[in-house]
Amino acid sequence: MTPQPILLASSSPYRRELLKRLGLPFETASPDIDETPSAQESAQELATRLATSKARELAPAWPGHWIIGSDQVACLQDGTLLNKPGNHDRAVQQLSRSSGQRVSFMTGLALMDSDTGKTQTHCELFHAHFRQLTLDEIENYLCTEKPYDCAGSFKMEGLGITLFSQLEGRDPNSLVGLPLITLTDMLRNWGLNPLLQPPGASTQLQP
Repeated sequence: MTPQPILLASSSPYRRELLKRLGLPFETASPDIDETPSAQESAQELATRLATSKARELAPAWPGHWIIGSDQVACLQDGTLLNKPGNHDRAVQQLSRSSGQRVSFMTGLALMDSDTGKTQTHCELFHAHFRQLTLDEIENYLCTEKPYDCAGSFKMEGLGITLFSQLEGRDPNSLVGLPLITLTDMLRNWGLNPLLQPPGASTQLQP
């Protein structure tokens, strides 16, 4: 396939910063989709469907692009989903429930050709093992980083790393929201190798 301009279907600053690491020019746009889980839908199915839906929703307005969609679902061992808390009280509840538990993060990834609809999809699994946390630790952490827009109520790239006893998975970038190892594989499948791009090609075309 002939490489096309890249569009990141996300308004997330965390995904934007991750994608910059590949050194490829890209644009960003924010999709508007319904993220309500379907009945009997597994966390893995939900993450993959949402990632694909984000890319598909923007395809008509962005012809001639490869569109990257990604979405993350976190759940406790009993299957309870952990969404973005949105406020302090819900974040306290989430971290209190996660304390001493293994939390699984499913990060769906889709790479779509907007002209043909051809799509590669994958769901990356990553486990975070939380330490036994005191309420003071939880309160102090939340007041420091205010991760209310993050699934699971933490920012792994910041002080959130101190919440864990162990991290388990192939690609730690997936915990932040974009599995770069798999994305690189997808791009190479379609003839775009980030390691073979001209020096200085890296630029974000749109904030």
